[in-house]
This record gives sequence, C-alpha cells and structure tokens, in this order.
Amino acid sequence: MSAPSNSTNAADAVLPSRAWLIVGLLCIVGCLNYLDRIMLTTMRASVTSAITMTDAQFGLLTSAFLWIYGALSPFAGFLADRFSRSRVIIGSLFLWSLTTWLTSHCVTFEQLLTTRILMGISEACYLPAALSLIADYHRGPTRSLAMGIHLCGLSIGSGLGGLGGWLAEHHGWTYAFTLFGSIGVGYSLLLLAFLRDVPEHLRVHPDQPEENVSFIPALRSLFSHGSFWLLFFYWGLIGVAGWGVIGWMPTYLQTQFKLGQGEAGFSATSYLQITTLIGLIVGGICADRWSRRTERGRIYTAVIGMCIGAPAIFLAAHTGTFGIAIAGLMLFGLGRGFSDCNTMPILCMVCDPRYRATGFGVLNLFACSVGGLTIYAGGVLRDAHVDVRLIFTVASIGLLICAVLLSLIRPRTLHESRPHTPAHD
Repeated sequence: MSAPSNSTNAADAVLPSRAWLIVGLLCIVGCLNYLDRIMLTTMRASVTSAITMTDAQFGLLTSAFLWIYGALSPFAGFLADRFSRSRVIIGSLFLWSLTTWLTSHCVTFEQLLTTRILMGISEACYLPAALSLIADYHRGPTRSLAMGIHLCGLSIGSGLGGLGGWLAEHHGWTYAFTLFGSIGVGYSLLLLAFLRDVPEHLRVHPDQPEENVSFIPALRSLFSHGSFWLLFFYWGLIGVAGWGVIGWMPTYLQTQFKLGQGEAGFSATSYLQITTLIGLIVGGICADRWSRRTERGRIYTAVIGMCIGAPAIFLAAHTGTFGIAIAGLMLFGLGRGFSDCNTMPILCMVCDPRYRATGFGVLNLFACSVGGLTIYAGGVLRDAHVDVRLIFTVASIGLLICAVLLSLIRPRTLHESRPHTPAHD
C-alpha cells in the first residue's frame, strides 16, 4: 500500500505559527457568508407581504444569486491563485456586507433581485480563497479537521439563518440585513490587521512565481484528470440536495406541519446545522486519522457521509410526523458534515497545487448552477400545485450516485501533482 500522497513528509506535519488562528478568523467570516445569503429564505411571508411577488419570483431571488455566484466562481478562484488570498477574502467580505446592508433599502422586486445578483458577485470570491488558504497552512494530517472547523462557521451561519424569519416577525424584514451587513463591514476592517497569506518559504512550490498561474492552462490541467470530472459531478449533485433543503425545507415544514414562519425557519436550519457541526468535526478527525493508513481515507469518510445522507433526506420529506422529519434532517446534516470537510482535501489529492482555488471555483460553478435550478424548480412546482417533495426525492437519489462517484476517484501520483517545470522541492 502506498503512503498518503498529501501528508507523508514530516515538514507537512509541522504547522506554521498562524495556522489555527487563520482557521478561527475565517470561521467567523464563513458564518457571516452563509448567514447573509440564507436568511432571506426564512422570511418569505414577511418579504412577499412587503414586496409583491409570486413563489417562483421568490425562488428566483436565491436562484439568481446562485447562478451568478456559480458562474463567477472559477474566475474568483483564479484571482485567489494568482494574487493574495487574504486580500481577496477581505475584499469579498467588505463588498458582500455592504450589499447586505443595501438590501434593507429595497422597495421593489427588481431592486431586491439586483442586490441578490451583487451579493452573488461579491460572495463568489470568498470560499475558493478561504479553503485554499487553509490548505496552504494545513498541508498534512490536520487538513480535514481544519477544513471542518472552518466549515463549522458556515454551518453556524446556516443555522442562524432562522434568525431572519424571527427578526422579520418582530422587527420587520429589513432589520436583519441592516444589522448583519454592518457587522460584516466592521469585521472586514479588523481582518486587515490579522489575516495573512502563508509565508513565502512555506508555499507548496516556492520556485513557481505567480505569473505562471494562468486561467486557461489551469482549466486544462484540472480537466485532464478523470478524477476531477468525478469530483465535478459529485459536487453538482451535492448542490441539488443542499440547496433544495436550504431553499424549500422551511416552506415545506411550514405548510406540512402548520408551523409559524419563525418556527419553520429554525426547525429547517438549526437542528440540521447542529448535526452538521458534529459531522464536520468527527468526520475531519476520522478522515485525518484514516488518511495516515491509506491515501483514500478521506474519500472513504465522504462516501460514508453520502450513504447516511441519502435515506435521511428521503425520510424527512416523506413522513407525516414532525419528530421523524427533524430526525431525518439531523441525519442528513451528519452525513453532509462527513462529506464537506473532505471536499477540499480530496480536491488537493487530484489537482495541481497551484490551481486549488480555481479548481474549487469550477466545482462551485456546477453546484450552484444546478442548485439554483433546484430552488427555482421548487417555486415552479408550488405555483403549479405539484408536491415540492419531488425535489427531495431527486436529492436523495443524487446522494447515492455521489457515493458511487467518490468511490471511483483515483488520487494523483506524487509526480502528477507537481508542475511540469524544474523544481527544487
């Protein structure tokens, strides 16, 4: 059995001094990232009563965000590979927080749609840069756990998205956008003093200048490996399940179990995110330990997550008992955590280290495109009086396919992972 290709050498096991500080700082940014984008979905009744729109138009608000976010993700990832990852992160946080604040001033559907598009543009730059920066600092047996801790911030943000519905009921729908937009702008200024790129001598290939990172060669390199294609389709199917749940589970629970807007929003997000947090940490620890014995350890951990999540989401959408629905959502969250904390580490196993951010951006392009279609389809189904549970059924089948795709991934050899230029590492 070959040793793990991405965590074998002792130098990779020695963490730079800022490694865990970077994870902590980005955990907060990730929380704001998902909170700002998701809270709109939990206040549908308040928003549609203030601004006239159909269910399909309400779904379009999130779909438009995802389509723009996804379309720009490869280019945003390239910016993080080509320039300073930390500066890309700070700029992204500042701009999307400003857009969140501006959302509170919208009075027409067209204005609201415009701010969602602007949020898609500004948020696209964050995740590829953040995950790549963490991968730069955590090169060995702490990589999956570090990713998991960071993604806990995103999960907490998703869980707190239910605050949107609660605040909308008690203070009006604009209040939450003003509050969290202002917090984000302030935090972006604070990060200027603390967030830094990995030191030059610790870059994966310090002999490779940034000028050698070009967009078209990056795409050619990524898609030249069959395992990247498998990861591409895997992440797309994850988008169907994840965004289907985020976009329409609050509305489904509200109508199916006669809940209030705030209660439905919290039920659809908070319980789910509690077990997602557990999955991210437990899955990260297990994957790191498993990867010390076999290079496919991280892949196996993600496969287990998909096998947990597929039946769970089907159960949540096809029961008449509220407690069972919540249990299904919680199991789905646990499985999703096992998968999510290993996506970037698996990507690092199949792509050139210079193109990690671009690679994740490409994955996001497909995931967000199909995720946006899923959310819009949910609105169209409701307008046509078709049961929205069809979306969740398709999602559960997709997760089973994900498990198969993951099992077929073959990590690149050490030789394949290195740039084809003279190197000194």
